[in-house]
Amino acid sequence: MSAPVTVGLDDSPESRAAVEWAAREALLRGLPLKIVHVEEPAPVRLAQSPLWDPGAYRDRAERMVRESVEGVRLRHPGVEVTGERRSGTAADLLGEAAGRAGLLVLGSRGHSALSGFLVGSVSLAVVARAERPVVLVRAGEQAADEHMMDPAGVPSAAAPFRPVVLGLDVDAPDDTLLEFAFAAAALREAPLRAVHAWWVAPTSFHGFYGDDDLYDSLARGQADHLATVLRPWRRKFPDVDVTEATRCGSAAQILVDDARDDASLVVVGRRTRTRPLGAHIGHVTHAALHHIAAPVAVVPHG
Repeated sequence: MSAPVTVGLDDSPESRAAVEWAAREALLRGLPLKIVHVEEPAPVRLAQSPLWDPGAYRDRAERMVRESVEGVRLRHPGVEVTGERRSGTAADLLGEAAGRAGLLVLGSRGHSALSGFLVGSVSLAVVARAERPVVLVRAGEQAADEHMMDPAGVPSAAAPFRPVVLGLDVDAPDDTLLEFAFAAAALREAPLRAVHAWWVAPTSFHGFYGDDDLYDSLARGQADHLATVLRPWRRKFPDVDVTEATRCGSAAQILVDDARDDASLVVVGRRTRTRPLGAHIGHVTHAALHHIAAPVAVVPHG
């Protein structure tokens, strides 16, 4: 059996949105869906309380998993779905689940006016350590949000998908990341927009004679580099309509600005090299997780 799409479940709006997204993705990919709920140990003070009833807690968890599985079967009859309840630390067990999954899907918390979207500590920990792709889905995400307007100007899941947006570093392109992005666009019959940011020293190109020509030359070179990286993937996925976008500036800001309004899925990479203080997700991926409303797929690569 192919590795399933696995989704983490808890009693939250973002988790329910993640389950729905995962069910749709499993249907697209022709894969089974596994819903996993992790029961973490009760805090010591709560566990010592005479009012604490571990049996009721366990029954509630079992009911939540069962109802989620039954709901997916009703709403997505083409998806083979199972549920699993585990006990332990959520970050550890979901990280293990990611290793056995083709794709892991997690919920990401609501929006803050000051800091954008709030990515929970469990989700960040799993993303930072997972060796397989992880998708984070916002609370309230609906199928229609990933699609263009219908002829009446209404968002509709019957309309074509919005573009898949790929944040790409052309100086260190990775086949795993490119394969995931192109395959996601092909599954959705959606265009793929590859976004590359390049940076120069913070000096003006307009203060001296000839600087405009230098800037244009650098920009053409970066565009040519991006085209070269994408060329074999265009041949491998000839039906995917690819747009190439290169801009000078902060990679994080450029990706957020590009994908803010019209992406069905945003794909970013995470290097799997660890540092002395542990795994990191990188500032571009961090910005995407916190500021882009569309589902964000984080693809680990070497």
